[in-house]
Amino acid sequence: MTERSSSLAGIRVLDLTRVLAGPWCTQNLADLGAEVIKIERPGSGDDTRSWGPPFLKDTEGRETKEAAYYLSVNRNKRSVALDIATPEGARLVRELALRSDIFIENFKVGGLAKYGLDYESLKADNPRLIYCSITGFGQTGPYASRPGYDFMIQGLGGFMSITGERDGVPGAGPQKAGVAVADILTGMYATVGILAALEERHRSGLGQRLDIALLDSVVAMLANQASNYLVSGVAPQRAGNAHQNIVPYQVFAASDGHLIVAVGNDGQFRACCGVLEAPQLADDPDYRTNSQRVLNRDKLVPLLAAIMERRPRDYWLARLEEAGVPCGPINTIEQAFDDPQVLARSIRLDLPHPLAGTAPSVASPLRLSDTPVQYRSAPPLLGQDTEAVLRECLGLSEEEVRRIARGG
Repeated sequence: MTERSSSLAGIRVLDLTRVLAGPWCTQNLADLGAEVIKIERPGSGDDTRSWGPPFLKDTEGRETKEAAYYLSVNRNKRSVALDIATPEGARLVRELALRSDIFIENFKVGGLAKYGLDYESLKADNPRLIYCSITGFGQTGPYASRPGYDFMIQGLGGFMSITGERDGVPGAGPQKAGVAVADILTGMYATVGILAALEERHRSGLGQRLDIALLDSVVAMLANQASNYLVSGVAPQRAGNAHQNIVPYQVFAASDGHLIVAVGNDGQFRACCGVLEAPQLADDPDYRTNSQRVLNRDKLVPLLAAIMERRPRDYWLARLEEAGVPCGPINTIEQAFDDPQVLARSIRLDLPHPLAGTAPSVASPLRLSDTPVQYRSAPPLLGQDTEAVLRECLGLSEEEVRRIARGG
């Protein structure tokens, strides 16, 4: 049988992104086998290198300069320290772009034109180049020139208006998500767009530009909540841990903790009522169908809650699971990593690291049967691959590399 190479083997990505959305995208591409060359400012590098504590500790227990944040999104990449603000640095990046398939950046709109690194300039020399720009608001529109950050985009895009406890209960008010969902989702959309552009290039032989915006991504992510508004004309409100369109689908308090019950259809509701020893609720016309349960949630949920709080969490979890009712605990991150299913899926990784011996990482959720994700290297030290990349990709001699280094 012929051995198959990684999905994106032979694809070179020139990565001029920093922080999260762009690096999340390029880590996806790197995991799938692409060669990702991360261009960083000499001396400081990606902003997230300093976003700690916590910082990775070396083999003797001393803190390094490698922040956990940076480690989360930069494995399988090569770091090249070049200052694009200098003529020599910009020239070298242009030379690398000529030899690349994908160029991805998250500078302000128009910010790379003065270095000759804008789409039109690079397209003229490399018409096969796929050029992806990630910004807060996109390349057009009245906000195009504004900087965009995940937190503010979660607010502006409507996401926070439906996240948090409902008005009138303790702790009510809009909330951001616990992770930077705007950045991460934008990175995922960028990944999908780049893969689509690569597939199209097989037919046309030409690259194209991708305009990916955090605001666009967050509004798209509203999914059924956006559709609820567009269909009804009524903006959804915060519902805490409940679901706008399904009941019961929320957190319940047991006698010793909390659990999630996620009833997705009428059959599951009947099974749930059987576990709760309240079969009459499943036969009540007010609760028999999901539509009726949504309309009558304020009557039904207190009845269910009063029953749930009589017994321990694990009692309910065992019996609901046995009855085929979707349910689960609310784990801490520590508990999540200790969960038997997470352990069985080998989601935690430890990759060789030059300072720490090993660096922890989280496996890609992309599981391909015949061209699996490969974990080639931990996130690189700043500039650790500069000389190798200049020699291998541009064919520079040792003396030329030393001359460039002397020039800063």
